[in-house]
Amino acid sequence: MPSDLIQRPERTAPAVSRTAPRRRTRVLALAEARWATAALVLFLVALPFQLTGAPAWSWGPLYAAAYVTGGWEPAWAGLTALREKTLDVDLLMIVAAIGAASIGQVMDGALLIVIFATSGALEALATARTQDAVRGLLDLAPATATRLDVDGSGSTVPTGDLVVGDTVLVRPGERVGADGRVLTGASEVDQATITGEPLPVAKEAGDEVFAGTLNGTGALRIRVERDASDSVIARIVAMVEEASETKAPTQLFIEKVEQRYSLGMVAATLAVFLVPLASGADLTGSLLRAMTFMIVASPCAVVLATMPPLLSAIANAGRHGVLVKSAVVMERLGQVDAVALDKTGTLTEGTPRVTDIRPLDGSGLTEYALLALAAAAEHPSEHPLARAVVDAAHTRGLRIAGMRDFASTPGVGVRATVDGHTIAVGAPARLLYGDDDTDTVRAAKFAADLEDGGRTAVLVLRDSVPVGVLGIADRLRPEAAATVAALTTLTGGTPMLLTGDNPRAAARLAAEVGITGDEVHAGLLPQDKVEAVRRLEARGRKVLVIGDGVNDAPALAAAHSGIAMGRAGSDLALETADAVIVRDELATVPKVIALSRAARRLVIQNLAIAAVFISGLVVWDLAGHLPLPLGVLGHEGSTVIVGLNGLRLLRDTAWTRAVQNTQ
Repeated sequence: MPSDLIQRPERTAPAVSRTAPRRRTRVLALAEARWATAALVLFLVALPFQLTGAPAWSWGPLYAAAYVTGGWEPAWAGLTALREKTLDVDLLMIVAAIGAASIGQVMDGALLIVIFATSGALEALATARTQDAVRGLLDLAPATATRLDVDGSGSTVPTGDLVVGDTVLVRPGERVGADGRVLTGASEVDQATITGEPLPVAKEAGDEVFAGTLNGTGALRIRVERDASDSVIARIVAMVEEASETKAPTQLFIEKVEQRYSLGMVAATLAVFLVPLASGADLTGSLLRAMTFMIVASPCAVVLATMPPLLSAIANAGRHGVLVKSAVVMERLGQVDAVALDKTGTLTEGTPRVTDIRPLDGSGLTEYALLALAAAAEHPSEHPLARAVVDAAHTRGLRIAGMRDFASTPGVGVRATVDGHTIAVGAPARLLYGDDDTDTVRAAKFAADLEDGGRTAVLVLRDSVPVGVLGIADRLRPEAAATVAALTTLTGGTPMLLTGDNPRAAARLAAEVGITGDEVHAGLLPQDKVEAVRRLEARGRKVLVIGDGVNDAPALAAAHSGIAMGRAGSDLALETADAVIVRDELATVPKVIALSRAARRLVIQNLAIAAVFISGLVVWDLAGHLPLPLGVLGHEGSTVIVGLNGLRLLRDTAWTRAVQNTQ
């Protein structure tokens, strides 16, 4: 093979990112956002003129423009729905806003228009950002690959042109261009985007590799086994899009009855106007009574009965590091009765750390001396295990000696000269050659003990003699066990662990946090996680998935609710999830669920209050004579009461009570 084909690229830094390049739709690129912004600006300009007593000609046209800019889209959507013989609350709110303006409540109607326009813009933005993330995922797979011909020469071709049976070369630091199997070569491949494994996986002849994963320091020749359209990355994109499209429509509680309420209110308003008119009543009196009825029966108080508690809960959760993307999400979080957790980056911190330092008797080394020796040899290496060793030495304040003659062998380890000794650090299976001397046997036993405990063992040799073993593992989050216990209490069942990591590491971690063996599912690809979630939902469970990686995104999209870890989370996971833990504080998950349940209880209280006011005012208007100003006062009063009641969840005591409910 020509030597120039396997040379390491001079600059490989851009390839180290685990996440897709960010694609962001600008807010004002959306028509809904532009119209909502215009309506808001017009409203804010008109409001001071009205409040300071300026003449109507100075603020009236501004309010009228706000009605038009913010209301034409929901009005058009409502009319479109009307042509399809359905009546939604959007059109009803537009009619209510116009009705409010017709009796002099121009500002109230404009405010209603602005709220509706802003809500529509936020929904459009959320949809656009999710689509951005899904499209950006495809950028994880490189656009081109080096295809090898029969004579060993290579040519650069688009990855979309690769077919099953082609042989491609993946140089050090490059991303794999297609799903396939290694023919020759050895390297470590970071496949966290696919499996979520925290450490690179050693690959050699016969091992499977995936498109979009990141090659380490060795060169690999790979035989393509899947077309680009059938790669794991492509299937992740398809699963996210399919789950987003087929997921049951989400509605707030009150929206589930909006169709019947809207039809009933329209029919009742017409009856209040036409029946007295047919009985000989005068036109003005009948119209006034019907207008009063429409105002007092309009669902403003009902809408506010629902939104303030949920929005207050969203604001409170945001102050404590949980970004909940909408009121619908906040309501749904309180409904979950089953939880599925990712391992790496969710229950763990996602960064390998040195957990054990075991010098061999007779080596003459202390724990710190062994660590410093290994760090000196590993210092130039870019491997994640090497960085963990060097970071551990720095954390302990150890002096790292100088080294020379550094060499790295993919899949084996590193070798360097430190203080006149040849130091080798790497995989015990590759560095122990079957000798039966005492040091070798003891080192092998230490390594086996560490690996049985779910850690990665790293052997240290000095002049070809074993002197110690290091244990490296992804560290468990301190609050993980308490979070699992709290989620078990809230949902009545133990959470399920879904991970692409190996079964032994998964079982060890599950035991530490209190997840039973039957609930541990390891070695999963993204589609396997989705299947596990769907099996639960087929049994009638409302599943919450918590994850952080690209490989978690399909499950996040398919679940009843999804929460992503914010700091290390991939763009796709952050956009697909319904909520984001901004500061990666896992303990906030059960708290926000408890807060959601408190919001749902408050919604029910508010609906009862609104129903009492509306029914009382309606009966008064129908059975007697309700003056229009008094009807407006009663309607607005009920709206204020339920609004203030809903704002109770803004207080810090609401979060404190949520904390207490999880303990």
